[in-house]
Amino acid sequence: MTDSKYFTTTKKGEIFELKAELNSDKKDRKKEAVKKVIASMTVGKDVSSLFPDVVNCMQTDNLELKKLVYLYLMNYAKSQPDMAIMAVNTFVKDCEDPNPLIRALAVRTMGCIRVDKITEYLCEPLRKCLKDEDPYVRKTAAVCVAKLHDINAQLVEDQGFLDSLKELLSDSNPMVVANAMAALSEINDASPTAAAMMEMNSQTINKLLTALNECTEWGQIFILDSLAQYTPKDEREAQSICERVTPRLSHANAAVVLSAIKVLMKYMEMMTPSTGFVQNILKKLAPPLVTLLSSEPEVQYVALRNINLIVQKRPEILKNEMKVFFVKYNDPIYVKLEKLDIMIRLANELNIAQVLAELKEYATEVDVDFVRKSVRAIGRCAIKVEQSAERCVSTLLDLIQTKVNYVVQEAIVVIKDIFRKYPNKYESIISTLCENLDSLDEPEARASMIWIIGEYAERIDNAAELLESFLEGFQDENTQVQLQLLTSIVKLFLKRPTDTQELVQQVLSLATQDSDNPDLRDRGYIYWRLLSTDPVAAKEVVLAEKPLISEETDLLEPTLLDELICNISTLASVYHKPPSSFVEGRTAARRFTLPPRAEPSPGAETAEPISPSVQAAVHAAAPTPAAAPPAMAPANDLLGDLLSDIPAAQPAAPPVAAAPVGGGVMDLLGEDLSGLHLGGPAQQSAPAPGGMGDLFSLAAAPEFSGGMYSAPKQVWLPASKGKGLEVHGTFAQRQGQIYMDLTVYNRAMQAMSGFAIQFNKNSFGLAPASQLNLPTPLPPNQSAETSLPLNTTGPVQRMDPLTNLQVAMKNHLDIFYFSTMVPVNVLVSNAGNMDRKVFLATWKDIPVENERQTQINDVNMNSAAVGENASDGCGPTRAGDV
Repeated sequence: MTDSKYFTTTKKGEIFELKAELNSDKKDRKKEAVKKVIASMTVGKDVSSLFPDVVNCMQTDNLELKKLVYLYLMNYAKSQPDMAIMAVNTFVKDCEDPNPLIRALAVRTMGCIRVDKITEYLCEPLRKCLKDEDPYVRKTAAVCVAKLHDINAQLVEDQGFLDSLKELLSDSNPMVVANAMAALSEINDASPTAAAMMEMNSQTINKLLTALNECTEWGQIFILDSLAQYTPKDEREAQSICERVTPRLSHANAAVVLSAIKVLMKYMEMMTPSTGFVQNILKKLAPPLVTLLSSEPEVQYVALRNINLIVQKRPEILKNEMKVFFVKYNDPIYVKLEKLDIMIRLANELNIAQVLAELKEYATEVDVDFVRKSVRAIGRCAIKVEQSAERCVSTLLDLIQTKVNYVVQEAIVVIKDIFRKYPNKYESIISTLCENLDSLDEPEARASMIWIIGEYAERIDNAAELLESFLEGFQDENTQVQLQLLTSIVKLFLKRPTDTQELVQQVLSLATQDSDNPDLRDRGYIYWRLLSTDPVAAKEVVLAEKPLISEETDLLEPTLLDELICNISTLASVYHKPPSSFVEGRTAARRFTLPPRAEPSPGAETAEPISPSVQAAVHAAAPTPAAAPPAMAPANDLLGDLLSDIPAAQPAAPPVAAAPVGGGVMDLLGEDLSGLHLGGPAQQSAPAPGGMGDLFSLAAAPEFSGGMYSAPKQVWLPASKGKGLEVHGTFAQRQGQIYMDLTVYNRAMQAMSGFAIQFNKNSFGLAPASQLNLPTPLPPNQSAETSLPLNTTGPVQRMDPLTNLQVAMKNHLDIFYFSTMVPVNVLVSNAGNMDRKVFLATWKDIPVENERQTQINDVNMNSAAVGENASDGCGPTRAGDV
């Protein structure tokens, strides 16, 4: 007989009858009554009035009945907090029961009863269960601590339960270790004050790895996720952990496999790429990823989204596995589209023929959306693999000949991109494209065709007629088409001004006078004023050479990609968004990033400083920093046709006031660089002026302030080495304070933030006296200036040359190293007067071998003039000084 009978009762006065049965002396009737109560509770009936009667049934040795009563308690304790206290004594008693199942049941229920009034009574039973002799009770108690922390975090910390959890990480039972790790992770995510308790060291990691081989699959996931948050202290430890994690790649559970891959992907960043160990791991990663694609479609999709990230980070892992991503006829559309995207990412000159054959086949499918993506993928292949461009264009022409409307339109869109990538190479097919003008009814396809006509108007005899045909229904066109039509007709006019004047006046009038769209109207006014005031300038702007497009524009931004790699096997890796965009709380605030690549920077392999001659040679050979590349507009951003070609002005940001001195420099670089010799080429500072006359003449110069010379700024970190970050700097002394004057340029196509600076040990103990004060975020193609005060209280180490200063500057992308020379004049104190006796004693202490004598003849001393003129800068000249 099944339990369905308890859900079908039709008796009247049911609550009264249940109350009588619950108080019966017969155990069987009690059990039946509790089952009926649970059934009523399950279907939504309010049976809270039976709370005291059900609680009286707790005093039983029957495990099944006790489970049912505990289930009722968990549901109604919150609505009956005063009566729930009646169950406390029973919990305490059950936690000391000889049966470990009852002890575990009691402690589990304790964690689920979310009533503040009885929480403090549960601490002692929980403490005993955490030290129970039975591992089943201990692992249940570990999870109970996390539940109790969610109810009252302060109580858990005050009672020392966090320390008990850390002790359980050394437990002999692997399931206890896994549950303790899961509880600590949960607490760490929920409470910033408990974060310190989660700090892991090599001993803890070793215990987790020992338990990894024996615990259940979900316990393995908890442990692997914890390992992914740990940063090994060196490459050797990273290799050791990877060796013990690698066997998890063959696990049957996809979640375990992905968690193991996450650990390996992170730790490989710490290893030298050229070593055989890294290559061996890369070979082992391919088979488990391929195996995931033989699962059911839902698991396939999750695996493909994760593989998409892995391929962007390390395409070499699956470079030989292209065939497994070929689409099957019975794949759901979401799996097909994801496979298509990965195929493009893996395409190269070796497999492009195979890929194109597949894509051409997909373009004949019945699913319109998939066909469109396939045609667009052919264009992406042409852009990515230059050797295949001609074959891709030929394939697209074959598809155009099919005369299938949506295929033709999508082909024209991608051919426009191919023209942008390979100018003056495939224009012979324009006539074929023009034959299909009448079939174009989608805005993106019409805009692409109009762009082609305008861009190559000098090669199309009837370009004016074609554009005029579009102009007839100008008001009914999509905004995207209107914008492109305006730009193309202006291009046509600049190329053929004699016979298109009426056409350009017509389109400008339509754009400025008859349109309500502000974007269209503004662009029309810009063109109108350019053409009417300076046609030459208009030609330079409108017909300027456009930046080439590349396949890399479809890749994720590197910082985001690194964060998503650290979140493999989570929702973030499926959404391709950081957790902060869809999760609130501490979990969202925690950002995991990959450690810096193990590739040593130039000069960092040895602790010996670079010799002056090598520094001078490197400085002389250093390339002049290139101008920032213009930001490429997306393919569907038609404003890019005009505005992206106008070089953006770079107004210098107003000088940023330095922070007050004396606050101490916080280590924002995330690592201790105090004992590290920073690599990178040294930049020679400008030599000090070579004579008294030079010094006097500099007193009136703008760089000369407060009686001290300040050399012009030099390029210390070129944009090519700083991933778009360019640093210009010099040193100065003002009112006795040494300053590092910096101008920071953002030459990248993304905003920069998280600026910080740190010095290596140096001869004079120079160190920042405050944090680096730069506006954050610093927008693309913008600059900012700041003056960083320096003190001489830092660690001292003799450098060669003596004035060499090695600097580390950080932003959100990476840490960058460079070195420069500190001019001696900024290190000299203005208050340099010495007592005569002290001076003579110091002079005599100089070794004889260091003495050099030079005789100067025919010296004309205009002592009065020199003394007066020099008094401001150097003081009067005295024989004793010589």
